[in-house]
Amino acid sequence: MGKVTGFIEIERHDRTYKPAADRIRNYEEFVIPLEERDLERQAARCMDCGIPFCHNGCPVNNQIPDWNDLVFNSDWEEASHNLHSTNNFPEFTGRICPAPCEASCTLNIQDNPVTIKTIECSLVDKGWSKGWIKPQIPVHHTDKKVAVVGSGPAGLACAQQLARAGHKVVVFEKNERIGGLLRLGIPDFKMEKHLIDRRMAQMQTEGVEFRPNSHVGVNVDAEALIKDFDAVALCGGSEKPRDLPVPGRELDGVHFAMEFLTQQNRRVSGSNVPVAKEIMATDKHVIVIGGGDTGSDCVGTSNRHGAASVTQLEVMPQPPEKENKALTWPDWPMKLRTSSSHQEGAVRDFAVMTKAFTGEDGKVTELQGVRLEWNPSESGGMDMVEVPGSEFTLKADLVLLAMGFTNPVHEGMIETLGVDLDGRGNVKATTDEYQTSLAKVFAAGDMRRGQSLVVWAIREGRQCARAIDEFLMGTSDLPR
Repeated sequence: MGKVTGFIEIERHDRTYKPAADRIRNYEEFVIPLEERDLERQAARCMDCGIPFCHNGCPVNNQIPDWNDLVFNSDWEEASHNLHSTNNFPEFTGRICPAPCEASCTLNIQDNPVTIKTIECSLVDKGWSKGWIKPQIPVHHTDKKVAVVGSGPAGLACAQQLARAGHKVVVFEKNERIGGLLRLGIPDFKMEKHLIDRRMAQMQTEGVEFRPNSHVGVNVDAEALIKDFDAVALCGGSEKPRDLPVPGRELDGVHFAMEFLTQQNRRVSGSNVPVAKEIMATDKHVIVIGGGDTGSDCVGTSNRHGAASVTQLEVMPQPPEKENKALTWPDWPMKLRTSSSHQEGAVRDFAVMTKAFTGEDGKVTELQGVRLEWNPSESGGMDMVEVPGSEFTLKADLVLLAMGFTNPVHEGMIETLGVDLDGRGNVKATTDEYQTSLAKVFAAGDMRRGQSLVVWAIREGRQCARAIDEFLMGTSDLPR
């Protein structure tokens, strides 16, 4: 490395946020980037560790020590090219990835990892501002046509790689705009949507055709798709939400999280939301059930609506504030994580189970819950036991179910095609060939893997593209 002793001489310094009182007044991004000189100093902290465990943590295999060294030496353009050699969309991951690379950083043994995510985001933002990121138009074109179903990160990565290999690529998206849950699920305050538009323009120049309002299996014939294209990539995500079948679930005011979040994203984009179906948190006591990222997004959105109160419930016990590094490093640790949305205002409660919802005139007014104990089981797992006498009630005008997703939606495309499913209800395909039980049909991202991270979706989309290219041409120069 250029600065071998950088990690000794320079303290970790990361991006900051605008004050919570200011940022909850709008839906704009609120992260304050570091200055170029500060970023170069932070890159200098990347130590000559011998085994870069950050590679273990990064699903897309970013060459992190390499571009850190380039940034330290002020070669930002080459660093940007290096970053894009493994990641099609660093502006997405630089904003919404939880950064498992930093958890794996050797310096994280002492809780001071390199600011990898910050440097990544700054690299791609500078690359766009300087004009270094350009369309990669293929020199040679094949006569092969590929349909990509779904325009989330897996579908976009797959489409871009295949277009660069010279194939004719058409992306089918069921919604009115391209981007999948990047567009409709991730709040604008975490990632503004002009970032997607910019990539779309690049991809269109590279030859990708986008067809929104095209729901394969509904208004687009799934079987005709297989006949009309040389290969089909299923990248439709995992969108079936986990439900909570308790008394009172049918009451007005109890909604899946994505019903709430997608509405708000449409409002911000200028799309009309029917008043009769509008879900607003304004002046309401909001209960968010589920302690993950989707739940956190519900907290941040509710605060921006002007909720009277926001409470987030989690069925699992509260994780430790600090992990045991001797047991967990370099793997992703289970520990208490406080998001920027939590900092904006929310009560968090753990080891709680919802027993029922009650209401008046068909509208939810109250949540009935009970506290839990988690005890070791004979099988080596944990058993959930209700604590006697711990029942409680919470005022609830709006309840948002953010308990994750179980599998892709089977109705429509998947049922029509009849592809084999794995034990969890995902489309069955290996990570070597990404081919389903049907010839010509491939699957990648959450539709194959199950609910996961954007960075994993990008990886699978890239690898699926290579598998399709090999299938069509017999060989491939696309990176794996």
